[in-house]
Amino acid sequence: MKNTKCKRRTALKKIFLGSGVAALGGLATPYIRDAKSAEGKTLKVQSLWTENTIGYRTFKRWCDSVQELTSGEVTLLPFAGGTIAEVFDMMTATSVGVLDGMHWVPHYAAITGAMPAGAFLTSFPMGLPHPHQWDMLFDSYGATELARELYARHGLYFVGHVHHDMNLIHSNKPINSLDDFKGLQLRMPGGLIADCFKAIGARTVTLAGSEVRPALELGAIDAADFAGPAMNYDLGFAEVSKYIVMGPTSTPCLHQPVDLTVVVFNQDVWNGLAKPTQALLTELVRAFSYEHFTAHQEANIAAWAKFEDAGVEVTRLSEDDVARFRKIALPLWFDWANRDPDSARVLKLHLDVMQNPAVAHINPDDIKAYDLKL
Repeated sequence: MKNTKCKRRTALKKIFLGSGVAALGGLATPYIRDAKSAEGKTLKVQSLWTENTIGYRTFKRWCDSVQELTSGEVTLLPFAGGTIAEVFDMMTATSVGVLDGMHWVPHYAAITGAMPAGAFLTSFPMGLPHPHQWDMLFDSYGATELARELYARHGLYFVGHVHHDMNLIHSNKPINSLDDFKGLQLRMPGGLIADCFKAIGARTVTLAGSEVRPALELGAIDAADFAGPAMNYDLGFAEVSKYIVMGPTSTPCLHQPVDLTVVVFNQDVWNGLAKPTQALLTELVRAFSYEHFTAHQEANIAAWAKFEDAGVEVTRLSEDDVARFRKIALPLWFDWANRDPDSARVLKLHLDVMQNPAVAHINPDDIKAYDLKL
């Protein structure tokens, strides 16, 4: 069994080395040459964010700081999304050692089927709406330990979660109620999120982030979910969409209110670091979460004004739409969780946080009709 797994990992690595990693030599050569003359380890880490975005600039700035903060013991060599591995392949690329680490979104693991529980390790429709509640989930309710268990099965080490932003829906058709989604050709990241929009009549398609803007521009899709205001402005969404669709003031985002990203390393690479270095990197990922979140919020201030200047109109759903979407989403939470025991374990932690009196996102009556298959 062990030999079979090793052979499979070797084969996968050859596939990546033969196809998607051709760009590595050209982009990385000067950095790798310099790093070899220095002490410490140089690790290739790819973000899901593409170049010329607030997301990648923040990621690169953090990577650049790690060498100094670890006194030269670790240098993180940053790569933009799609440079070495396509976004849907990043987990495999890190598992087989083509990447040493990744900054990623867990729901892609659910979409590919590699780790269904990934659907609940980042934001989902009508889930926890505030970043500090996700901190509670991971740091107080045990989601960090559970995530490490799940990623370890793939030869990976989950270091920590990283806050980003809410996600927006950009559209070229006015959307003022859930009924306006009927028949809409809508890009969603797939999985549970897409199923919720299918339930209200949208025709959902799954596209990688790099394909979203061109699809909107060409009219191949009517609307698309993607990241927050600053990121989407950087990507040119003001040029290819007429509307931004949001919830009412009480619930600005219904479908991905806290789009959580993660930092994950290859397990062997992580094990090769000294224990004090591992502890320091864990704290540096916590610091990255703060930096990543605040950088986006600051950039969003200017981005909202830029969208307005470009003539992009913000339309809002109603409180009735929120209540209706909630009734659609809750049973789908349980449907998705009960397809996989680990998904049920993660959703159970969410339900515990949601029913904390200080959070009060749901009450027992909201979920009394549903059971988790733990």
